[in-house]
Amino acid sequence: MHEDVQAYGLWSLVFLNSAVFIFFAFSFFKPTTPRDWRSFGAYSAFIVALFTEMYGFPLTIYLLSGWLQTRYPGIDWLSHDAGHLLETLFGWRLNPHFGPFHLLSFVFIGGGFMLIATAWRILYDAQKKGGLATTGVYARIRHPQYVGFVLVMFGFLLQWPTLLTAAMFPILTVMYWRLARREERDTLDRHGEAYARYMQDVPAWFPRLTTSPA
Repeated sequence: MHEDVQAYGLWSLVFLNSAVFIFFAFSFFKPTTPRDWRSFGAYSAFIVALFTEMYGFPLTIYLLSGWLQTRYPGIDWLSHDAGHLLETLFGWRLNPHFGPFHLLSFVFIGGGFMLIATAWRILYDAQKKGGLATTGVYARIRHPQYVGFVLVMFGFLLQWPTLLTAAMFPILTVMYWRLARREERDTLDRHGEAYARYMQDVPAWFPRLTTSPA
């Protein structure tokens, strides 16, 4: 692994990367309701926690340093490369930015952002007309934006796992599930039978592979 001049304490990078990924998601998601802001705020908290450990203070490395030094001697755990824990623990000896977990993380992060962006346009048009979003990606899955946020966070976990974000991930996933359930109850109140039929035809979290209900 190559050596870094300064691995942590780079607070300008913490701020810059957090701002970029939060603004990037904001430009796609465009929260308007309190429910939107709650889900977006949860994502933002995850991003800030992630980049704080990635560039600011490696809390996970410090907490696990005793175990890591015992099990994996000879590794400079305070180097930036070692923070790619999955690459390091599975023995990837080359640049971790080209490791399998890092490359796979791009698939989840990019796919998640694409899902959020694609869904937002359909949802926005449907809300302007006072109707239901049932076309495009909504014809295959009921909650593409929540699924998108989960995919993005899972991708970042593959790329740079920390104790804090690993603990936050299941909590935020459950929070998105509860927000989706509440959203469905509200939509049923407004659209009644039409939305009930839509719920029967389209799965909530895992996309339907066929283009039309059987």
